[in-house]
Amino acid sequence: MAEKEIVKRLREEVERLIADHEKLSRECRTLAKERDKLLGEKHRLEERVREQETRIKSLELAEVMRGGEGNVERARARVNNLLREVDRCIATLLQEQENK
Repeated sequence: MAEKEIVKRLREEVERLIADHEKLSRECRTLAKERDKLLGEKHRLEERVREQETRIKSLELAEVMRGGEGNVERARARVNNLLREVDRCIATLLQEQENK
């Protein structure tokens, strides 16, 4: 008789553990979906920030170029960076032509 009670309690405990496992598995899937959604949103917002930073730099440069007041040193540095980038592109194109 005592063995039947032990088996019964073990069965109940196993059933409870299985139910808990299923509940936690569902919750884990839900949280994983939410995480993926938030990561997508984060990447979208990071891209938007990069676009806005580029736009701000362009607007600052345009303002200084037309004689407006602004951070001239910053604009000069931006122009220098753009010129270096153009020089790198030209060098790459010339190197590709030489390799052909």
